[in-house]
Amino acid sequence: MTTSDSSAESLEVAVPDVLETVTHGFWAETWGRFKRRRLAMLALAYICFLGVVAIFAPAIAGTKPVVCKYKGQLYFPALGYLNPKWENPIFYKDRFRRIYPENLKEKDPDSWAIFPLVYQDPYRRVRKGEWPGQPGNPTGVDGVPNRYNRLGTDQSGKDVFAQMVHGTRIAMLVGFVSMGIAAVIGIAIGAMAGYFGGWVDILLSRLIELVMCIPALVLILALIAILEKTTIWHLMIILGATGWTGIARLTRAEFLKLKEVDYVLAARALGVGRFRIMFRHVLRNALAPILVPITFGIASAIITESALSFLGFGAAPPNPSWGTLLNAGRTTIEQTWWLVFFPGLAIFFTVLAYNLIGEGLQEATDPRLRGAGK
Repeated sequence: MTTSDSSAESLEVAVPDVLETVTHGFWAETWGRFKRRRLAMLALAYICFLGVVAIFAPAIAGTKPVVCKYKGQLYFPALGYLNPKWENPIFYKDRFRRIYPENLKEKDPDSWAIFPLVYQDPYRRVRKGEWPGQPGNPTGVDGVPNRYNRLGTDQSGKDVFAQMVHGTRIAMLVGFVSMGIAAVIGIAIGAMAGYFGGWVDILLSRLIELVMCIPALVLILALIAILEKTTIWHLMIILGATGWTGIARLTRAEFLKLKEVDYVLAARALGVGRFRIMFRHVLRNALAPILVPITFGIASAIITESALSFLGFGAAPPNPSWGTLLNAGRTTIEQTWWLVFFPGLAIFFTVLAYNLIGEGLQEATDPRLRGAGK
């Protein structure tokens, strides 16, 4: 065998190895680096757990059956926790008065039902005898954590565990919905400012600076003064409408950097439209660093909603919220410590988890920080 033949064979062996190492995409490499950060992965698992709790809250804690057979028909009364209209009117017509265990057997001996894991309601006090062998919920300072009320009860006797489980839905919605609105607005405005430049950039940059001067809290208080009844959706819209400026500025900077690279120039030469270049080619390469402020923004939105609920401006009663529980326990914190401790712990760990995820994303996507955490 000649020297040239041996060189050719070595090249044939080496080429597949090189190709195998360069076929990994950017997102696959980012995920690989993110997985090496144990705290970030633990935080992601915690957020996924909260998502599961929020989705299946009616099956975890409640007094309405998850599924029941009544008068020959199947019903799902627990869906009423998600939307009151989803609870079949037959239970109002037959005057159940939200007490299902005894009424099902009394009004239809052939009925059966599957109840949530914990028989406690986030909206009302469970009375004595509602559930076999379970006493009524204590009220006031007597509502310390016990066998039937694992995290205690509030002053009116409503179970804290049930309120926190159902309040998880509000905490998750506030973060994702408000930052979803902020992401759409911020990415759209930042992309146009960075890609078009010139007078478009000047006008949109001034708009960004103007919105930055308007505090979200002032807008929320003004809305409360104007509207007769404020809902959690109003808070989400305001938080989203005022929280997009940081995303827009980062998007603008990324577009200014990427709009002159070779693949963008090639797309222009081929006659590709501006908006297709912006949102199909440039945005895909600018999205990784933009995800970082979105993640931190979710944590900020949860803190803002909890603070507003603590001050009495958050989710309107009887909607359960972690901040509302804090507000209920602030006047009697020495006697009802559990009303402050458990919701405060949930808020702390949730905000910490989002911050850890944001930090992990930043280290995984920033080339200057890729060595961190290895």
